[in-house]
Amino acid sequence: MSASTEPSHVRADRHPPSVSPAPLAKSDGTDRLRIVPVRRTGQWTAAVAVLTLLALVLNSVIRNDAFQWDVVADYFTTAAVLRGLGLTLWLTALVMVLGFALGTLLAVLRLSANRVLRAVGWGYVWLFRSTPILVQLLFWFNIGALYPQILGVRTVNLLGPVTVAVIGLTLHEAAYAAEVVRGGILSVERGQIEAAQSLGLGPWRRFHRIVLPQAMRSIVPPAGNMLIGTLKGTSIVSIIAVQDLLYSVQLVYHRTYQVIPLLLVATIWYAVVTSLLSIGQHYVERHYARGTAGAR
Repeated sequence: MSASTEPSHVRADRHPPSVSPAPLAKSDGTDRLRIVPVRRTGQWTAAVAVLTLLALVLNSVIRNDAFQWDVVADYFTTAAVLRGLGLTLWLTALVMVLGFALGTLLAVLRLSANRVLRAVGWGYVWLFRSTPILVQLLFWFNIGALYPQILGVRTVNLLGPVTVAVIGLTLHEAAYAAEVVRGGILSVERGQIEAAQSLGLGPWRRFHRIVLPQAMRSIVPPAGNMLIGTLKGTSIVSIIAVQDLLYSVQLVYHRTYQVIPLLLVATIWYAVVTSLLSIGQHYVERHYARGTAGAR
């Protein structure tokens, strides 16, 4: 029998019909894993408790008549207070400039290859960081007991309270500024300096063009903190009758016996100025952090 005369059922067995695959069921998303956020009940409870406590404290401060907020408003911009504020700002700026100028010199001494210069720099930093600033001010205020005359001029006439404050604060500030500058210089990689030397750059150009811009990234944050600390630290000169902001409000409340509101006047002014300085510090840090991971 020829192939053409084969029964149909035999041909069907040899060539089974093709079977189309069953269509896949469409997914409606119910078979995916559900992502459940982590519950932070404890954190939210603590946040609510802190906000509640803060609201109670603020309400107590604002509504407490003992603070005498009307007296605070009356004295906040008086001439005596503004003169004291001006002297505080002037003293802070002068001490920071002189302190960092002397501190930079001391940092160079501490990094010198000469052992004598290194010892002198280290000794200065050790001495003025080991002595309380109040003791230093009182020492300079009574310098006339040791040297009644300097170059034929009576020390009492030469060193008034403001001059004593500038000298004492500057010498104290320079000890801390020296360590800040030294740390900033040491943060610059040695390879940068060696590369500048290979290009034939002189010491001043190496320092000005290579070392200083990179060192400022490490110098600015602690220097900003020192500036704010110096602003508040100038209040200690009131002990030697320098009419800064604190001494000015003290003169007023010694006459009016309104101690709390006058202290609040000084406190608010210090808070305002330090806030402005903090904002300025932020932008200076961002300027010197350009091109680094710290830029934001």
